[in-house]
Amino acid sequence: MNTADDSFQKANDCFRRSAQQRWHRHQSQLHILRSQLGFSDVAPSRPAVCRGCAYYHGVAYGQGRDRRTLLICGFHPYGWQGQTCPDWQPDETCAP
Repeated sequence: MNTADDSFQKANDCFRRSAQQRWHRHQSQLHILRSQLGFSDVAPSRPAVCRGCAYYHGVAYGQGRDRRTLLICGFHPYGWQGQTCPDWQPDETCAP
């Protein structure tokens, strides 16, 4: 590797670090503002029917919070609407 390539790599690393620091500072400021406004508490998204189920996934997919779609489980992507889910299985990883 010659010195020109090395200097470009050092410059790219410097810009990457500074961009990450700016992003982290911005996220910290957003977190402070949310906590000051009372938005730090996020309501639980797990339906009561799905508590303790091995098939619960609960990951939101999408770019922004307003456009995300929550995938509850593989059997019922939007969650079971009744009292007891017919596919419910106990989660063995959470058992003591």
